[in-house]
Amino acid sequence: MALLGSAISNEVGLQLLLYPLGSNVVVRTACCSVGVVLPVYSTFKAIEKKDQNEQQKWLLYWAAYGSFSLVEVFSDKILSWVPVYYHLKFAFLVWLQLPATGGAKKVYTNHLRPFFLKHQAKVDRILGSVYNEMGKTISAHQAEIQYLRTMIMRIMGSDEQSSRIGPARPNQAGSNLQIEDQTRQDSDTESDIDD
Repeated sequence: MALLGSAISNEVGLQLLLYPLGSNVVVRTACCSVGVVLPVYSTFKAIEKKDQNEQQKWLLYWAAYGSFSLVEVFSDKILSWVPVYYHLKFAFLVWLQLPATGGAKKVYTNHLRPFFLKHQAKVDRILGSVYNEMGKTISAHQAEIQYLRTMIMRIMGSDEQSSRIGPARPNQAGSNLQIEDQTRQDSDTESDIDD
């Protein structure tokens, strides 16, 4: 009986995956699983085993997958209307990972590497400029970032002492110091009570 149930579920799963109309939810989930979940775990294993060949294989995969995802951001709205788009995407993601095909290595060697070698100086300038602007923005908004962090910690309930501290207010100089001072005062008061 278990064998029959297993065969039926496998057949239904295969039919849902391969049936081009009406199975986009299943195929999209399969794309996410094959494109992200499995590679994340495989990358973890390669790092933990310190296997250089596996690490290089997964670095190549992530370079190819990231480039594909970047292109997909701009073309997904159009391509998603193609009836078998997600099936083709699934097949492409499997092709990228299969050791027999070496898809990720081919994408990297034939397309990504030549592109980046040709445009490396320009990309470095753009990224340097972006990082510089990000640094300026983060530095200019430290109080707001601290306020947001405090609010998230309170919502998550992971900061036990945050419920005893008054709300941090953005745009106040030294708001971080106020929180630290209040935390120290609370700790001193607790230790006086314990004594």
